[in-house]
Amino acid sequence: MAQTASDLSTDAVAVIADALNQAVAETVVTTMLAQNYHWNVTGMSFGPLHALFQEIYEDHFVGQDDLAERIRAIGAVAEGKLAGQLERSKVEEGDEGASDKEMIRHLAEAQETIGATLAGLGAVAAEHGDARTEDLAIERGRIHDKFAWILRSHLR
Repeated sequence: MAQTASDLSTDAVAVIADALNQAVAETVVTTMLAQNYHWNVTGMSFGPLHALFQEIYEDHFVGQDDLAERIRAIGAVAEGKLAGQLERSKVEEGDEGASDKEMIRHLAEAQETIGATLAGLGAVAAEHGDARTEDLAIERGRIHDKFAWILRSHLR
C-alpha cells in the first residue's frame, strides 16, 4: 500500500489521474449546469430551487478544486480547459429554457453520474493503494448521493 503520493508507481499515477480528471470534468460541467439553472429557474418553486441550485454549484466549485488539487498532489496534470472538460464529461450541458422539473431531473441525473464516476475512482484508488484518493472519492460520492436524493425528492 502506498503511504504517500510519492510512493505511487508511474502506472498508478496515470490510471488514478485519468479517473480523477473524469470526476473533475463531470463536476465542472455540473457546477455550470447548476449555476445556469440557478440563474434561469422560474415558477412557484423559484425561491427554494434558486437557493438549492446555488448550494449545489457552490459545493461543486470546492469539490472540483479538491479533486484537481489531488491530481497535482500525485504528480499529474489536471485538465484545465473547458473544451476538454466538456469533451470528457458524461454530464451534458443544460437548456436554460428547461422547466423547473426538467432542471431538477437533469441535475439529479448529473449527481448520479458523478456518484458512479466517483465510485469507480475509489475502486481504482483502492486497487493501487491510494487511500487518500479513495477517501476523497468516498467523501465526494456521499455529497453527490445526498444532492441526488434531495433533487429526486422534489419530483415525487
